[in-house]
Amino acid sequence: MARPDPWRLLPASYPHHAAVQTRFQDLDVLGHINNVAWAALFETGRVKFNHAIGLAGRREHRWLVANVEINYLAEGHFPDDVEVATGIGDIGMRSWRILSAAFQNGRALATCDVTIVMSSETGAKALPEDFRTDLGGWMVSGIG
Repeated sequence: MARPDPWRLLPASYPHHAAVQTRFQDLDVLGHINNVAWAALFETGRVKFNHAIGLAGRREHRWLVANVEINYLAEGHFPDDVEVATGIGDIGMRSWRILSAAFQNGRALATCDVTIVMSSETGAKALPEDFRTDLGGWMVSGIG
């Protein structure tokens, strides 16, 4: 795995931040947060992001997670909270990417990229322009 771009490791690159509580059950036998727990921590951060930007209540749209990629950079530990920093990475015609990074005590521990696809009963569909505009207001800084 290549090291992420430096901007990915800066909390200021992301427009949304959420504290997520770690749990003792998140630990593996080596005493650090295990890979399954990381997926749940990022999911919680992503759900908080969706609520903050108003996506959670938009019942007129349906979207599905198409891909999740987590890159582990350092060990995380209980009981300290994890700060999940999140923003929109890019917006396509039928999908968008949510980029996140997890920090604990100011140290970058992992990144997570999630591809979301707009869906309907008959398959993928184009993102409405107003929806694309709303997503565009939550872009990460540092890409490009």
